[in-house]
Amino acid sequence: MPHTRVQSIDHTVQTTNRWLAELAEAIGTEDREFAQRVLKAWLHAVRDGLTVDSAAHFAAQLPDLLRGVYYNGWDPSRVPIRRGREEFIEHFARSARISLRDVPELAPAVTEFLRGELSEPSVAHVLDRLPRDVRTVLHSTGTARRG
Repeated sequence: MPHTRVQSIDHTVQTTNRWLAELAEAIGTEDREFAQRVLKAWLHAVRDGLTVDSAAHFAAQLPDLLRGVYYNGWDPSRVPIRRGREEFIEHFARSARISLRDVPELAPAVTEFLRGELSEPSVAHVLDRLPRDVRTVLHSTGTARRG
């Protein structure tokens, strides 16, 4: 039986790999695994703070493979989860396996990256659904660099 490739799957894998390479560059590393952990932490932390409708609307804009990452482990019956600033930072750091002091650099870097890949209005719409003190963690204060 001949092996044929599925174009839509190939496309989402290529897109995801490009995203991870570009995000890794944006945060100053060549480690795509690290970039993937930080992106996943951002997606999950933001997703958990949204209503089911807002979460689904945002997910629809993601590449198929990343949409699967986004929904992995999600329990729509438990959202939105309201975290304060410090709890959000702790959750993000734990999920990404980074130090607390790196969250203020890395979380906004992911936000800026997604604004470039998706659209400013769609990312702004999602962030507007989160508590103000959490939004301040996700907004850019400069360029993140990881050595």
